[in-house]
Amino acid sequence: MNQLEAPRIYIVGAGFAGRSIAEEIRAKGVLGTVVAFLDDEPGKIGSKIHGVPVLGPISDVVRLLSRTPADEAIIAIPSASRERLRELYFLLKQAGFAKIRILPDIAQIVEGMAHLVQTRDIDPQDLLGRSPVAVGLKKSLAWLRGKRVIVTGAGGSIGSELSRQLLSAGVERLYLLGHGENSIYQIDRELRILQAGGVGESTAIVPVIGELKDRDYVSFILKRLRANVIFHTAAYKHVPMMEANTVAAIENNVFGTLNLAEAAIKAGVQRFVLVSTDKAVNPLCVYGASKLLSERIVLDAQAKAAEGQDFMTVRFGNVLGSRGSILPLFMRQVAQGGPVTVTDPAATRYFMTIPEACSLVLKTGGVGQGGQSYLLDMGEPILIRELAEQVIRFSGLEPYKDIDIQYIGLRPGERLEESLKSDEEELVATAYAKINRLERLGGAFPLAEALATLKPICIPDGAAPEAYRNRRALRAALRRFIPSVEDYSDEPEY
Repeated sequence: MNQLEAPRIYIVGAGFAGRSIAEEIRAKGVLGTVVAFLDDEPGKIGSKIHGVPVLGPISDVVRLLSRTPADEAIIAIPSASRERLRELYFLLKQAGFAKIRILPDIAQIVEGMAHLVQTRDIDPQDLLGRSPVAVGLKKSLAWLRGKRVIVTGAGGSIGSELSRQLLSAGVERLYLLGHGENSIYQIDRELRILQAGGVGESTAIVPVIGELKDRDYVSFILKRLRANVIFHTAAYKHVPMMEANTVAAIENNVFGTLNLAEAAIKAGVQRFVLVSTDKAVNPLCVYGASKLLSERIVLDAQAKAAEGQDFMTVRFGNVLGSRGSILPLFMRQVAQGGPVTVTDPAATRYFMTIPEACSLVLKTGGVGQGGQSYLLDMGEPILIRELAEQVIRFSGLEPYKDIDIQYIGLRPGERLEESLKSDEEELVATAYAKINRLERLGGAFPLAEALATLKPICIPDGAAPEAYRNRRALRAALRRFIPSVEDYSDEPEY
């Protein structure tokens, strides 16, 4: 094939998204030629859209297509269920399409808008888990119009997706705050490419490199930025890594959150939304304990906040495809020929796609009340073993035949299954789909005492130099206030 040959493109779905993509390809001219729409709706089949025929039903016509090696397929049905996407993907693969792209799911598409720059190669996270809820992003984002918004950890999986969706919110300024130069550079560049491709509005994007552990810096930068809203996603979160670096986990996740919340109160931030995790429920691992303490810090901040300031937390389980999650690991293991490693055949987790979780976080930030904790409805838990099998099949291989699955046992800080709430919390339904409120039933948590005990371990204190970076002292302190944290007899002192 001539390298300069423009691809012939089949667009699966002749709805608003498919038509938008086709019009953009036609207008730009150099991206390829749309040769047909594929659709199942009888009223569309046989018609033409701007001269392009609509063929169908998809399952029948896709096998009959006269194709070249350069042909591409774009699935442009953002409301399609996971089951339907899986069916379409395997139909297109069997028909010989080597390149299959997809528009992001409905949670990422602002009503009436879809752009070619949003398409990307399909991967397992698009096909696994339950179908996402349709959030109605345009309405959910309305409260952010004209605001200055900070996303901490903007280069991470959750932070970067929040930032993508915030492009369509009409915010005045979007501050991408993080301490990783490369990850902030990447999301900054990606957002500008999306804007150039017509996504979102004329938001000013401002990358900010900084360290939340630096109390003076955080206080300074929040006064300078004059933000109205903060979405706090920054955290160290790899469980085994944090079990080996426990002091760093508490220093960053707990005292970084404390610095940010205190500075936000002083700077007059109107809304502060902490993104939390189900690992904060009766935590075994230090990461989970750090997130539990972070939740307490944010809820405690509400009592110190001025009128018109709202501090809240949003908790959810695992998200498919996040950095450090099992899905990218499984994909790498399959690409290397296996085996795929699973901790235990009975291990389960709750899963949600990153776009859906972020859409619900953005919605909760607008409808939530200060001093409250919210829990996203994660649906039913999924067996990790079944997830591994689906990833193998996505790659065109058979589990246990082409790629083996090995069970390696639970690692430190891990459990067979996660709980989304503790026995001391009660779920209260809200008026909003997939968003529940957590009502605490237990007594007050001694947050000030816990922080005072942990502080000299994380931050040098001349009065207690022996405590600094002492891992045994840290775990003992955590277990004093959070007894569920695992105890290790072989914990090194430093």
